[in-house]
Amino acid sequence: MNAKKVKPVKYTPEPTSNKSTYILGGVAVVIIAVLVIGGVLWQSDSSGPRNDGYGSVSNAAVEVNLDDDGTILLGLPDAATTIDVFEDPMCPYCAELEHKHGQELAQAIDEGTIAVRYHILAFLDRLSSSGDYSTRAVAANQCVADTGDASAFSAFHAAVFSPDNQPAEGGDGDHSNEQLAQMARDAGASDAAVSCIADGARVEQAAESAEAGRQLLATTGAAGTPAVIQNGTVIDALGNDNWVSELAG
Repeated sequence: MNAKKVKPVKYTPEPTSNKSTYILGGVAVVIIAVLVIGGVLWQSDSSGPRNDGYGSVSNAAVEVNLDDDGTILLGLPDAATTIDVFEDPMCPYCAELEHKHGQELAQAIDEGTIAVRYHILAFLDRLSSSGDYSTRAVAANQCVADTGDASAFSAFHAAVFSPDNQPAEGGDGDHSNEQLAQMARDAGASDAAVSCIADGARVEQAAESAEAGRQLLATTGAAGTPAVIQNGTVIDALGNDNWVSELAG
């Protein structure tokens, strides 16, 4: 799949009591601003991957833990700073964040300066061809994390958000559980993780944890996804190119 050349609309969380979780906002203003300011594209030099070539997490001491609430913690046990990242597997802005800062963040995780709590949401199920892709991708990430293989989880997480793999909103197709399982195998995940994904073993739990994450996001003050939170402060992860290095300090 080709990378998207114009950023799509942003998603804004509504109060948790509202049945409509997200609304579309400012699409015309965003598109006009992007075109006038210079036709900034995702793949322009300014949006290129930082620390390109580093890859995913590789430090054998890094741990990954799946909490009971579905949150996935990736980092060294004594990491200096822990951040919370809220994302949806179909959210193009989330893919942009991973594309630009994923490798830089992986190095910070390897070095112990940052650990990440991933809250993977599923509000974009409704825009997937299957109707439940985001939830199944949440479950797949949980399956890999549950094995405790931090390197495989990091590689799989990056693969899910890569432009080659991320399904388009309102597109003609997405990935089956079997295809997600193969992506996990290619990322180095164990047979147990691959079977968990292929069987859809965690889909029900994933739906519950994604909803819990949605409700938590609505309390953070973040404008939408992706959201990066550090000690209750919303980080401008899409607007500040240096946010990782600043947090790593």
